Amino acid sequence: MSEIIAGVAVPDTAATADATRFVGETTSPLLFHHSRRVFIFSSLHSRRLGLEADPELLYVAALFHDTGLLTPFSSVEQRFEIDGADHAKAFLLERGFDPRSIEVVWNAIALHTTPAIPVRMGSEIAAINLGVLTDVIGFGLDELDTGTIDEITAAHPRGDFKNDFLHGYYDGIKHRPETTYGTVNADILEHFSPDYRSTTMVERVIGSAWPS
Repeated sequence: MSEIIAGVAVPDTAATADATRFVGETTSPLLFHHSRRVFIFSSLHSRRLGLEADPELLYVAALFHDTGLLTPFSSVEQRFEIDGADHAKAFLLERGFDPRSIEVVWNAIALHTTPAIPVRMGSEIAAINLGVLTDVIGFGLDELDTGTIDEITAAHPRGDFKNDFLHGYYDGIKHRPETTYGTVNADILEHFSPDYRSTTMVERVIGSAWPS
């Protein structure tokens, strides 16, 4: 029987069970609880907006969306969001998912920190972005009743989420500062690393190889 939290049924499939086990064993309790809350909030946003998001794909995307903060998937330096998307892609490929489903999950994870664009894309991509925004910065929280919020946080406690999440975020990207150009990730480095300064677009244009 499916687990139900705040009226949201956690999909009960072999892939979701494997995702729960994998992320629970390889990430911190902070990221595990955060990822499960993102799934629930994503589902609630999907319901509110009338999106037809596939629950299984939504769950896998939510569970894997921050895995790139912990163990880089690639041997090359790349954004943590892409590492997480690549983790999920390999996970789904091993389980025989079709290319379209894999692309949906990959895009949802790769774009989850990108402003404005995900909400104009497919249902799962939009819902994951909105779910992340709710859990991290409280987007739409005032539209949820207290009972719903309490049930979600009872199942997946926040603890000192704000501080612990920001420090974990920094630990996941501080060794690859060049990947943060043009992203919200640069904000994290600028806050925690006094000597860090992001290159601006103006500097890139003026310093280009073109004479004019």
